[in-house]
Amino acid sequence: MRRRTPPSPPPLPQRDGVDPVRVRLPAGDAWATVRDHLVARLAAGAGVIDEMLDAGRIVDAAGRPVPRDMAYVPGMYVWFHRELPDEERVPFAVDVVYRDEHVVVADKPHFLATTPRGSHVAETALARLRRELGVPTLSAAHRLDRLTAGLVLFTVQLEERGAYQSLFRDKRVAKEYEAVAPYDPSLDLPRTVRSRILKERGVVAAREVEGEPNAVSRVELLEHRNGRARYRLIPRTGQTHQLRVHMSALGVPILGDPLYPVVTGPVAAGDFRRPLQLLARALEFTDPVTGREHRFISSRVLRAWSSYEEWDR
Repeated sequence: MRRRTPPSPPPLPQRDGVDPVRVRLPAGDAWATVRDHLVARLAAGAGVIDEMLDAGRIVDAAGRPVPRDMAYVPGMYVWFHRELPDEERVPFAVDVVYRDEHVVVADKPHFLATTPRGSHVAETALARLRRELGVPTLSAAHRLDRLTAGLVLFTVQLEERGAYQSLFRDKRVAKEYEAVAPYDPSLDLPRTVRSRILKERGVVAAREVEGEPNAVSRVELLEHRNGRARYRLIPRTGQTHQLRVHMSALGVPILGDPLYPVVTGPVAAGDFRRPLQLLARALEFTDPVTGREHRFISSRVLRAWSSYEEWDR
């Protein structure tokens, strides 16, 4: 199998731990200038694009400012820094569980996105760790949902990222999750849940549909009390929201879930109460670079189990 050539390094430095944006001018378009294409393509508006061009804040692959009248060249790359949104700081630390010259394993808190996306840019686990550890080459080998806490694997060397990503793609990482959800004495556990999950672009919640299963989860009961239970969840596949969808389908939706079984209204910025009671508890894999056997355990505690009244206030 041919190795993919790694992309050239950005001509602009990171800002607040966030990479510059790279835009490729597509083939087949017939714009007169780069400026005309960017105005049509980006939501910033003509005035903002012109201001960025005049200030030299949009550059080519060599780092040279792009003038307003630069001719459109299909396949060309241009780079710039997006304006960072005003973000509510997530008041919980990202704990480093393990670090060597190849990887960083972090224990992510609830409410913090793994990587920049949408309105969460500088206030993400990746950007924070780049700033705090002083490692601008840090990259995420996989992602956790913003609302899910627990272990995330990051890579240190850009040229090694693919090797670690392939662990997840090829299902060579053993993952265990923990969840707190209602207790149903009639639910026969342990069991393996298989279904087909569809996540449509622009729709916040995934759903189960008819067809060949593409999502497999092992669900085990650990203990129960006061109508609630602690579950061990072992995903065999990696569909979006898979564990949340499967727990809801079993009739025991995870506590604090704003999407399953019913989509609720958005939580106000700065409201960090009642986090989703889902935790990526363990990661186990053989390091593809060093050959070391790794098993990492999160030290976080799901509060709906340890102190329900505190979580529910």
